[in-house]
Amino acid sequence: MDEARARNVLAAAGVLPGPARDARLLALGENAVFAAGDLVVKVGRDAELLDRARRELAIALWLADAGVPAVRAAEDTALLVEGHPVTVWHRLPEPVRPADPRDVAGLLRVVHALPSPSFELPPRDLLGGVERWLRLAGDAIDPADAAYLRERRDGFAAAAAALTPHLPPGPIHGDALPRNVHVGPDGPVLVDLETFSADLREHDLVVMALARDRYGLPAEAYDSFTEAYGWDVRAWEGCAVLRGARETASCAWVAQHAPSSPKALAEFARRVASLRDGDETVRWYPF
Repeated sequence: MDEARARNVLAAAGVLPGPARDARLLALGENAVFAAGDLVVKVGRDAELLDRARRELAIALWLADAGVPAVRAAEDTALLVEGHPVTVWHRLPEPVRPADPRDVAGLLRVVHALPSPSFELPPRDLLGGVERWLRLAGDAIDPADAAYLRERRDGFAAAAAALTPHLPPGPIHGDALPRNVHVGPDGPVLVDLETFSADLREHDLVVMALARDRYGLPAEAYDSFTEAYGWDVRAWEGCAVLRGARETASCAWVAQHAPSSPKALAEFARRVASLRDGDETVRWYPF
């Protein structure tokens, strides 16, 4: 789904007070995210994401009832428009500063203290998108690399299922990075709720450990995260398993963009080569 297709869906949805051509594109990934006036609209890549969109709305309502600082839905129904799920959200005020790891840790402490909601949260299916992302990559990537990632996926899925957690399992955000925290006038707010799950709390903490190891997060910034949260997941013997699973998923996620982006293809090649070589020092770059 490119921007033009997403705008056509946005126009057909008829959820904005003005013309879709005037909406500002904020992001283009699994969802195209547009802002107009006091609303934000998410257009999903395909119909397979409809159930996830519906669950994200239920999660937003649950978090609002629990008083958790998080983005709020403007409409409580997910639309399916021309094969794409569409959801509408209240637009957050302009940020007062970038989010930092301490902000993430503070929100995770709140989320990790929540009891389970009245509806069922799924387990964190970290590796569930790998097949779809590789399918979208098609012939742009080497079939041997795709086979390698499928093998890694299967191995880490089995290993993760056998882990003994250090923390009590329960609700998690699922993709706890500073980019998914918005710091407005009233403080940090969680955004991108679609990966909320019920699983090992360690999933949320491994995200920042991988940011330190692969994406250049300074050691002192990571230390501020563990200090604010109160525990360093790297002390847990299962950390390497969840880290490896997330690396596998992150590598496959970039692959889906390879057919249309030379930059994505180059980043995929860097990532998969470092996994094949077992070189954990190779820097990865956000895409």
